[in-house]
Amino acid sequence: MATTYPDDHPTLAGLPFSLQEYYASCHQNGSLTLLFLPISRHSQNILQSPTHAASISVGSEHPTASRPRVAFMGNVTVFRSLNDTPNKEEIQSCYLEKHPDARWWLPGPKEPHIAYWARFDPHTIYYVGGFGNLHYIGYIPLDVYQNATSTPKEDHWHRLDTHLVAQSNTEQ
Repeated sequence: MATTYPDDHPTLAGLPFSLQEYYASCHQNGSLTLLFLPISRHSQNILQSPTHAASISVGSEHPTASRPRVAFMGNVTVFRSLNDTPNKEEIQSCYLEKHPDARWWLPGPKEPHIAYWARFDPHTIYYVGGFGNLHYIGYIPLDVYQNATSTPKEDHWHRLDTHLVAQSNTEQ
């Protein structure tokens, strides 16, 4: 995840901050679920951003230039009350399926730090299908991403890449 230091930060104002963050794909529309801990630098930057902006990069477990990767740019909605968290039980189950070790940090009365559920809603998607002129490189329309069917990650990106390359070839 990448965020930006707030304008009033004494030494790093406006600079990017990037570290790997846990996320899970728990929404039908492609939004991502985050475990939001206000103690984290990302969370502090998001809370101080007027748009709650962030960017999340997704790539292969073993990245190489020939494998697909994608960057999502969007905003984060924080659910500060467990009672106001939509589909709380489903979100928690989905998140723990992806990150079982996160059980120690879940929102609720026993967390070691304050924690909330949050939803990352992408508004812009940039895709790199691989290296060379055989793969699609460029922006993916949000509706294409949101309407994609759920499949294993590598197969999904390969099929999307093939579709986008074919589409861009017919537009030229």
